[in-house]
Amino acid sequence: MRNIAKGIEMVNNAISQIYDKLRLHFYMKVYSRFENREATLTTVESFSMEVIMDLGEPTVAQFAKVLDISSPNAAHRIKSLLQKGYLEKIQSEEDAREYHLKPTEKYLRFKKINENYIHLLMERCKRRFSEEDYNKLNEMLTIINEELMPEIDVKDYKFFESVETK
Repeated sequence: MRNIAKGIEMVNNAISQIYDKLRLHFYMKVYSRFENREATLTTVESFSMEVIMDLGEPTVAQFAKVLDISSPNAAHRIKSLLQKGYLEKIQSEEDAREYHLKPTEKYLRFKKINENYIHLLMERCKRRFSEEDYNKLNEMLTIINEELMPEIDVKDYKFFESVETK
């Protein structure tokens, strides 16, 4: 029993440290861009954009509902993101009264910071581990993502998937 508990604690620490390093790398890259005034997103705006990306071009009402915030609060956040050029509103083809929130190329470049580092990390894993271990790592991460985190199933909130978010 003691060995199992110790093993669980080691895995918990490893996952926590990896998550911390991914965040730290992202923040370091974002802050380095402040000198160029390229990164103008506040923390709340960054979180909002991540939610919009995960939701797949939601409407303002859908965005508000998922985050459980008021429509005026959501509208205020969206207005700021529109003004800063990280977001655009696209009129719905089904209902002309409705608009979907779409990240701009400016935001997609911002988001690429993390994607590039994750890609580099996975390339390092591929070189470091045997093909069998690398495939097992991929299988385990897929299981964690698709089965073991049911509280956060993004597919439940997906409203629209554009070419850019695929």
